[in-house]
Amino acid sequence: MELQALPSRIGQVRRIISAQLRYWHLDPLIDQAALGVTELLTNVHRHAQPDKSCTVDIELLLDRLTVSVHDHDPRLPTVNEADSFATSGRGLALIAAVSESWGVRPIGSSGKAVWFTLPAVTGASTLPPLAVYGSMTDGPFGAVTITPD
Repeated sequence: MELQALPSRIGQVRRIISAQLRYWHLDPLIDQAALGVTELLTNVHRHAQPDKSCTVDIELLLDRLTVSVHDHDPRLPTVNEADSFATSGRGLALIAAVSESWGVRPIGSSGKAVWFTLPAVTGASTLPPLAVYGSMTDGPFGAVTITPD
């Protein structure tokens, strides 16, 4: 999706990504993906030049979710150690902490894409079954388990 990285739009993008992850049954990734895209869009808003336009992509391939933000500023971001009293400057460190991997991909002279990945556990078959009360006994209900959908 293409947008201007303005504070008023960041919440909308988080909601769109959350809805898509729910559609893909990846609810456990919503918080991490929303935090990561918030940090990336905030970086575009604060640092990108000459404009604040960008493209957000989310991609699910096999067992990996990739979120990327492409802007038109060719300058590559760096992870800086923020002062302990600073109120900003920790975005990329947060992304590194909550993601499986992250990086920056230059796109010629037209900008860059900053991305992060999250491990995508899909489908109920990867979740352990939940035991129903009494399922470990030989009572009237027998051995019943419910597998989450």
